[in-house]
Amino acid sequence: MKGFVQIFKLAFTYKRTAVAVIIFNFLFAIFNLLSLVLFVPFLELIFKEEKNGELETIVKPDWDTSKGAIDYFSDYFEYMQATFIKTHGEAGALAFICIAVLVAFLLKNLFRYGAIWHQSYLRMAVVRDLRKQLFGKAIHLPLAYYSEEKKGNLLARMTADLNEIEIAVVYILEIIFREPISIIIALSVLFYWSTELTLFSLILMPVSAFFISRIGKSLKRTSAKGQQQMGQVLSVIEESLGGVRIIKAFNAEKTAQKRLEKENDHHQNLMTRAFRKKELASPLNEFLGAAVLISIVWFGGKIILEKGGGTSAMTGDEFIAFIIVFSQLLRPVSGIASGLAATSKGSASIDRINEILDLTEQIQDPKNPVQKNSFDRTVEFDHVVFAYADEPVLKNISFKLDKGKTIALVGESGSGKSTISDLIPRFYDVKSGAVKIDDVNVKDMTKKDLRELISVVTQESILFNDSIHNNIAFGKPDATEEEIIAAAKIANAHEFISSFENGYDTNIGDRGNKLSGGQKQRLSIARAVLTNAPIMILDEATSALDTESEKLVQDALDRLMKNRTSLVIAHRLSTIKNADQIIVLKKGEIVEQGTHAELIAANGYYKSLCDIQAVI
Repeated sequence: MKGFVQIFKLAFTYKRTAVAVIIFNFLFAIFNLLSLVLFVPFLELIFKEEKNGELETIVKPDWDTSKGAIDYFSDYFEYMQATFIKTHGEAGALAFICIAVLVAFLLKNLFRYGAIWHQSYLRMAVVRDLRKQLFGKAIHLPLAYYSEEKKGNLLARMTADLNEIEIAVVYILEIIFREPISIIIALSVLFYWSTELTLFSLILMPVSAFFISRIGKSLKRTSAKGQQQMGQVLSVIEESLGGVRIIKAFNAEKTAQKRLEKENDHHQNLMTRAFRKKELASPLNEFLGAAVLISIVWFGGKIILEKGGGTSAMTGDEFIAFIIVFSQLLRPVSGIASGLAATSKGSASIDRINEILDLTEQIQDPKNPVQKNSFDRTVEFDHVVFAYADEPVLKNISFKLDKGKTIALVGESGSGKSTISDLIPRFYDVKSGAVKIDDVNVKDMTKKDLRELISVVTQESILFNDSIHNNIAFGKPDATEEEIIAAAKIANAHEFISSFENGYDTNIGDRGNKLSGGQKQRLSIARAVLTNAPIMILDEATSALDTESEKLVQDALDRLMKNRTSLVIAHRLSTIKNADQIIVLKKGEIVEQGTHAELIAANGYYKSLCDIQAVI
């Protein structure tokens, strides 16, 4: 029920559009019934009885509050029909009725299109807004979320789940405002014609509602499983396409194919069950309606033929019209059944989307932040302790990085080097202790102010499927062409960029796959240079490069770090021999620190690491 209510609220995100849809649907319901009711005079004309060879004289009716609107308009239409017959003959009256029916059908379809016209904007605007919210939430979620969840699950929510909500938004207005109105109007006319026959026709309606309700609940459960499985399928596709080079290298195409087929088949089975349940509602409801219709024909026809019972006043043409209108009553009832099925699937999808939107951001800005837009003295780790869940990673880490200096972090994999670099820009928060910039705890600054003081160059070059110009300007979109070229020159990138036919306008492909590893890394450095942040974090920026590329990139890094404060995570120890201080980590603790010469002289853990890499 909660999901149903939320879909209803989403449908009224744009109130004017939603109200327009309701009004047009209301007018459609009226003229849809009117186009059928107008057949009654047509039947009367065909089956009319004459009195002494002359038509019955009909007087122009006056408005009578005791009779009501239906009686007045019915009498007035009969008066107009009689007038037409007297003036133009029976053929003229027939033409009049046909034109009236045609006009009713025209208005009915115009109003239906008016509803669809507004629905088209409403459904896509709601999906657009939800997708924007989801993406905004996704890029603000902490890195820990992506360590635990698969990206495919998030992609499924942004695609398949939103598609179900789009459909549900359309149906929600119809099953609340159009179909019930159509049913009420139709029932009013049916009760007007015959109360007894109408009551009899409604006997099986509760049975239909019971079955539709059971199907809807089952459908919601199956749909939720199907959407979750879609996330698994997208995860496998995303991982396989991202690792296609490795798949080919190991002749693992069949393995990758089988992996996808397993998840895809499971998704197909779930969604097949969901679609079968969804489509069961309509034929089941139609069959039950047909059973009622046949019962009406038998019951009402029997009474009329016997000329007895409460319906004896109903004429043959009214009885035929009754059956026509009641048969049309099945359409909105079937529409409600289909709508409930669609909203059941949408409800399951909105629950999955809420799982993301309701996540609390663990990295929050303080209520009263310290305004700090410059770096003046030191970056300090003060007895920092950190753990992922219950697994300790850093234990009592303390050191200072003075302005203009370079500190290198070295140690085995898993010793906590990258975690230290992630704590400075608050990708994670410490469990105890503090990370400070100029004696200001980073938790007391806004994330925006803090991260504007920091530039990051990672081991994996994160680039986007865009031009070289836009990739370099990613952190500073308003940069001039001259600033971008200057940054590229410092990063040793201008020469290879200029060799491309389109220069800085060259598209580099998905993840920059049109470039070599060294070229991608130099673009990452150019991006960091352009932001001109005073604190640099370099996370093993040369470890994945060949010797020639490493030399070019290292030269670019040396230029980048000049006159800046730098924290360097080193895999190749030869690249950090000139660091002002080297901190050696082991199992989350600092075991040594000093200059390269001091640590070599100490003949400790750092010396053993250098011996392994043959670094003197």
